Amino acid sequence: MVVRLGQGAGCKSGTACVAFTLIEILMCFFILTLVMAGIIYGYVQANRMAEWCSMSLAGQSYASQGAEQARAHNWEPYSYPPTNGPGTLNELVVPTSWTNYGSNYILDIPISGDPTSSNFAFFVTNYVSVSNVYANLNPQLEQIWSKAVWIFPETGQAYTNTVVLLRAPDQ
Repeated sequence: MVVRLGQGAGCKSGTACVAFTLIEILMCFFILTLVMAGIIYGYVQANRMAEWCSMSLAGQSYASQGAEQARAHNWEPYSYPPTNGPGTLNELVVPTSWTNYGSNYILDIPISGDPTSSNFAFFVTNYVSVSNVYANLNPQLEQIWSKAVWIFPETGQAYTNTVVLLRAPDQ
């Protein structure tokens, strides 16, 4: 059996049946459009996740910073007068005044432009709480909670990074 390509039914010459029809070309463009849309969507999602991860890491950094600042303060409950918090012997801070505080910062993420302008600034609020866990035990324990709350600008959803530390008094 001999098959000759290009000379099927209705083809007068070999070159007339080699070309694509308009429907085949439109289907190729449709498939190409679907593939390109998938690639662009994947790129956009990867960019969004990279931005979210950079903001989350910056928020975790601020939560760790607040916990370390609270942990670095002097706590000597066995000395007289007992100290808890920042200050010298002349400026003592009583335990009840250091239980909660909050502060606002600008997230330290790489962006182009002025990071303090309202167009580019991403803010984080750091809440630090210090409380006695076991005041009657020896040694006493303090619990330090540091929460960094930030808002992802693309969704408007608030996220919280939290660091919890336990510490014993200074010796």
